[in-house]
Amino acid sequence: MIKAYLAGPDVFLPNALAHAQAKTAICAKYNIIGRPPINDDFEALAKLPPEDAWRAIYLKDIEMMEDCDIIIANLTPFRGASADAGTLIELGWFLGRNKPIYAYSNTATLFTARSKTQTTALPDPIENLIVEGFGLPDNLMIPGAVEYGGPNPITLPPDGQDLPFDSLQIFELCVREVEGSKKALF
Repeated sequence: MIKAYLAGPDVFLPNALAHAQAKTAICAKYNIIGRPPINDDFEALAKLPPEDAWRAIYLKDIEMMEDCDIIIANLTPFRGASADAGTLIELGWFLGRNKPIYAYSNTATLFTARSKTQTTALPDPIENLIVEGFGLPDNLMIPGAVEYGGPNPITLPPDGQDLPFDSLQIFELCVREVEGSKKALF
């Protein structure tokens, strides 16, 4: 069975463990082993000094990525107009190792519109900075990495409507794409 690293800022949700379990169950329904980077050993981590705790989390996530065949990355914007920075590092890690990339976003609103909304609330440090206008769901390097690192573009809400951050509807569509392309990839 294919092992999928389930990257994304979902780990910061108040119900992160239950959310991860729901994602893992969706993967199992399609004969995929979902591996969310949830640190379930909170007690051991809490005993470590912060400088050791973050390193332990980082090394555990790297070990998990090494063990996985593909990545399914949640690129829903997180604390800004773009995807979560940590998730983007993980996406690049898979791209650099030529491991298949799948990604989704619960946000159908394009990057240019999200950037304009953000700069209205929090102006740029320099006037007249531009944002690329290519009609993409995020900065061009992100959909580029997904498209060239995998068989599909970023999976978005098909009806053009943004969904709640923690919705699993588009995640499941993305998992179906993995299931549909397994024979071609493996």
